[in-house]
Amino acid sequence: MKSSLHPDWDSDRETRSILLRFVAFAILVANLVLGGNEGAMTTHHVVVVVYLGISVASVATTRFLARNSWLNTLFVVLDALLVALLLYAHILGGPVSENHNLTTSGLVVAFILLVHIGLKLDRRLVLVFSGIVLTSWVTMLAITAARHPADDVASLLASFLNQDLGLTVSFGFTAFAIYLLARDHDRTRREAIKADRRRLNLSRFFSPFVVGELQERGDALGLQRRNAAIMFVDLRDFTSFAETAPAPELAFVLGEYRQLVSQTIFEHGGTVDKFMGDGVMAVFGHPKPTEEDADRALACALELVDALTDWKRHSNRNGLPALHAAIGLHYGTVVGGVLDSGCHSEFTVIGDTVNVAQRLETMAKSLATPLVVSSDVISHLHSTVPYAAWVKQPLAMLHGRREPIDVWYIGRRDSGRTDNPYETEGRQTATQRSDFQSVPRAKDVDTA
Repeated sequence: MKSSLHPDWDSDRETRSILLRFVAFAILVANLVLGGNEGAMTTHHVVVVVYLGISVASVATTRFLARNSWLNTLFVVLDALLVALLLYAHILGGPVSENHNLTTSGLVVAFILLVHIGLKLDRRLVLVFSGIVLTSWVTMLAITAARHPADDVASLLASFLNQDLGLTVSFGFTAFAIYLLARDHDRTRREAIKADRRRLNLSRFFSPFVVGELQERGDALGLQRRNAAIMFVDLRDFTSFAETAPAPELAFVLGEYRQLVSQTIFEHGGTVDKFMGDGVMAVFGHPKPTEEDADRALACALELVDALTDWKRHSNRNGLPALHAAIGLHYGTVVGGVLDSGCHSEFTVIGDTVNVAQRLETMAKSLATPLVVSSDVISHLHSTVPYAAWVKQPLAMLHGRREPIDVWYIGRRDSGRTDNPYETEGRQTATQRSDFQSVPRAKDVDTA
């Protein structure tokens, strides 16, 4: 299995594997040239030629068919059979004797090829290679022991339990150690991939700073009850715009809007709970509460008022529909955390505070103001109320709620609704034509 964390790691590992393969080939050639293989020259010639062919085919497969697992397994089986053939040449190829002429170079090839398989970090391939080699090796030693003249079982065991068997056991222990390393690598890789997926999932909701701290501290993200500031952001007349806009332009406008809002929320340490079409729900104070949650939430809301106003003006200059934004902000007790539903984990916040914040955003639309804030937010500020054209409205009634609440909103002379909901400074609007004349490219739109 390839690692999904860093593709270059797989490439570097394959390069080392190829180098080891040709080191083994060089040892085979040197062993053949230097001699010392009396009685097994023909076998060594066959091994060298066949191994060269396997090596070339393996390199080509790695280059062009890297994900073909059955071919990789085939090459491992062929390597193991070649090692068994070398062992046969030394153990069974000659006359029966106590010394089976297992030369150092011949043993090195077996161990180098084992390391070569181990570099693939695939425990299945390690088992295949070592299983074939060990089975062949032990079988040939048993056959050799049976061929020795023996008067009793003790003599037969003595012929079998010799130095050659010690080499076999050494090979087996080495294979077992490499198998354990490959298994540990698999486990580490799975944990790393799991952590990477968790980070990507958390990054959908939290700022990079919060994600890093959550991973470092390992904070539990189960449902918890605590105080937090809830903010809803929505666009006026977006539904009318969406009904007439071509899909590419709709995606362009919505993408710019979401990026602007989420980036501003993250910069103030907030959490994006969810996107709902043109609506954005944000939380300040969960999963990491601070004493300045209300301050940060209000500062974020005021910055969003300015940022979305600038965005509307830039849209005007580029012939795009300029949509007004409405923001509702409330502070209170919520229940929030990450709900794991098996295949999908989602951060969520529930409670009456959420409902009030959403109704305040609806009130902002009816008041034609960009921002409505509850008195609970103001009362929980640790600093003075930021300067703005505040208008206080006591005992405001919210839809679906019996008890009225005191609210603050920004009164602006230019915030009222116009006859043209998409201000384009003299250009045709979406309500004045069936569709847009052109879809702007991203580089033509100033989003600064």
